[in-house]
Amino acid sequence: MSQESGVRGQGSGAQSTNLPIYQSTNSPIYQSTQKHTIIGTSPQRIEGREKITGAAQYVEIKRSPLAHAKILEIDVSKTKALPGVRVVITGEDYPGYTGLYLKDRTLFAMDRVRYVGDAVAAVAADSEEIAEQALDLIEVVYEELPPVFDPEFGASPAAPLLHPNLGDYECVPFILPQRGTNISNWFKVRKGDMEQGWAEADLVYEHKYRVPHIQHVPLETHVCQRNLIATALGIGHSQLRVITPHVGGGFGSKAGVSIEGAAVALAMHARGRPVKLRMTREEEFYTTFVRQGLVAYVKMGMTKDGRITAMQNRFYWDGGAYTEYGVNITRAAGYSGTGPYYVPNIHVDSFCVYTNHPIGGPMRGFGMAEMHFGIEQHIDQMAHQLGLDPVAVRLLNCLKEGDETLTGMIMHPTGLSQCIEKAAAAIGWQSSVGAGLAPAQGGRPQGIAPTSHKVRGKGLACMWKAPAMPPNPGSSATVRLNEDGAATVSIGGVDLGQGALTAMAQLAAEGLGVKIEDVRVNTVDTDYSPYEWQTVASRLTWSMGNAVLAAADNARTQILRTVADAWGEDINDLDIIEGQVVSYKTEEAIPLRDMVIYGLQRPDGTWIGGPVVGQGRFMPEYVTPLDPETGQGPRAVVHFTTGAQAVEVEVDTETGQVQVLKIVSAYDVGRAINPDMVKTQMEGGAVQGMSTALLERLILDHGVPRNPNFTDYRIATAVDAPLETENIIVEVPQDDGPFGARGVGEHPMVPTAPAIANAIFDAIGIRLDSLPITSERIWEELQQRAS
Repeated sequence: MSQESGVRGQGSGAQSTNLPIYQSTNSPIYQSTQKHTIIGTSPQRIEGREKITGAAQYVEIKRSPLAHAKILEIDVSKTKALPGVRVVITGEDYPGYTGLYLKDRTLFAMDRVRYVGDAVAAVAADSEEIAEQALDLIEVVYEELPPVFDPEFGASPAAPLLHPNLGDYECVPFILPQRGTNISNWFKVRKGDMEQGWAEADLVYEHKYRVPHIQHVPLETHVCQRNLIATALGIGHSQLRVITPHVGGGFGSKAGVSIEGAAVALAMHARGRPVKLRMTREEEFYTTFVRQGLVAYVKMGMTKDGRITAMQNRFYWDGGAYTEYGVNITRAAGYSGTGPYYVPNIHVDSFCVYTNHPIGGPMRGFGMAEMHFGIEQHIDQMAHQLGLDPVAVRLLNCLKEGDETLTGMIMHPTGLSQCIEKAAAAIGWQSSVGAGLAPAQGGRPQGIAPTSHKVRGKGLACMWKAPAMPPNPGSSATVRLNEDGAATVSIGGVDLGQGALTAMAQLAAEGLGVKIEDVRVNTVDTDYSPYEWQTVASRLTWSMGNAVLAAADNARTQILRTVADAWGEDINDLDIIEGQVVSYKTEEAIPLRDMVIYGLQRPDGTWIGGPVVGQGRFMPEYVTPLDPETGQGPRAVVHFTTGAQAVEVEVDTETGQVQVLKIVSAYDVGRAINPDMVKTQMEGGAVQGMSTALLERLILDHGVPRNPNFTDYRIATAVDAPLETENIIVEVPQDDGPFGARGVGEHPMVPTAPAIANAIFDAIGIRLDSLPITSERIWEELQQRAS
């Protein structure tokens, strides 16, 4: 059944078609309070269904059709009486709260629903038909409450409270909920003297930018996560086993729990019947994490020679109904809130705000793409107003080694300047790159002149991003040697298509001294795999890589000690090369297969050694707390990966269509463990960023998703991809990375949208401050300008 027919014209259970949405922070409008008794199939047809199948067992999930309402009654008596129904569960069965950073949600709604699609109950039955019939018999009585659909309004005292008990929720120490408000986290930076910064500036400019909700749309829909499910159900981690096969992408959407816990809860009551959760594509669009929306105010002061003197930014993050993960996105935006630039005087407020939208969560870039969309356009606008070259302005202000970041951290060695220069040169930027701050000619790089009705322009944007995580996320690994001398590596991180297994095999081979074809990396089984915090934050190459290197080194040390003892040699004269232990002193050699299981015999006939199993672990021990009032501290994060993208576009002035001709990506990755995979990450991220810039938006009408399908929600395909990409690796080693490596999985998506926006402005002189920058919007702007 279509989305629209599920919402409208279904009697008392349907949401009214004339319910107002809040439009302005100055004139709030609310829905009137109404009561709704929900019986039958119509309400949950808004969102489609989840089907959990296995051993003749089928599951349906009852969901809310309303964005915000009290649950007055849930009557499941008729459902339980239906023959063939095995299990019925509601929020009362599992009242425990769960959440990674802020425990603000339960598996099923308890006292109220907070977004269209909030899970209310689940039914498991012997057949799909019985399950659907059983679901129809569940009666839910709601009392509708005023909704919040705008984060800026949601942060104001006038907004209705969506989580009245926010002040009682459990959270980690670095998240700061504001009791009695809808602000689930408020991160502040206060540095320098703002009055002095504004006084020193020759130009002060402020502008507002908007970024909508979008979906991750991984080709494979959702599975489970062990830690949060175990916590929510009140069972020990050892009692919950998760076996992870190869997973088809995530982009952040699979970092937490959506409704996977329902599968475990149902299985616990199903008397041994296996239960498997399968999200439909429609559900994937809005009942799992979506990327948070953002309203950003950027204010900047700049001297006539291009030096940034002050920056004051306010970020209102549309966190949705529950913000257990979104609160840390807000924090990451706060401690990164100036972009990768040195600014002496800074005032940043980053608010995570509850709304009655789908649950906002992590997406590739973790808030950086949204935040940089405004900052990187803002720098371009100010450069043009002052008659300066935007590339040269960035080179003047970008962070260099030894600069102080906005939180007081001293910047580690970084190749950002090289990234800017290389990206600009590769795109053919001809206005004053590397030659001071001479004005660009008319804001258009030389040689880019309009021809016919198609005109071209070039744009550039920078970025930085740290692994957004707690201060103590751990990684562990084992390296086990087998009878044939090959190594088996066990890790806890998941390969989502980013090449983690290959990178770990390379690190283990290099660290141990064997050929890469003699290394096998296991996929995850929580009964046997070592611990890994999460597969997020572009951290596996760095963090898990350090653990794998430590495990390989531990195994290598065991081997060399055994050989040194058996041969009577100094361990420093021994090495492992291509699977053989060699002596530089005697030139003797022995294959690993001859000694890593059964050991070696000493000259006196006794034996030494035995099975070799190396263990390794890594956890950063140097991240410091930040002052909650100023955001200042010695080391806010482990490190930043920096980079730049340059884009050339062609705009058809008759239709508004944008063709991306070329994207150049340049990133400082510290050390490229696998250069080919690094470049494919750059290419894939740039195309995904282009898709969000030009095409993507989750349309929410009074909280109801209107385009939860690939027909109405467009993503870039091969037809839309840039005609040319160029990917440039810059290597300035990271002191704590394996062989100097830093992560680069998320970063290539971050600067693409502002780079494209800057290129469109360069081509046609039109600046669009919200996403997506569709051909329709460009055409409308061109028509308005012409008239």
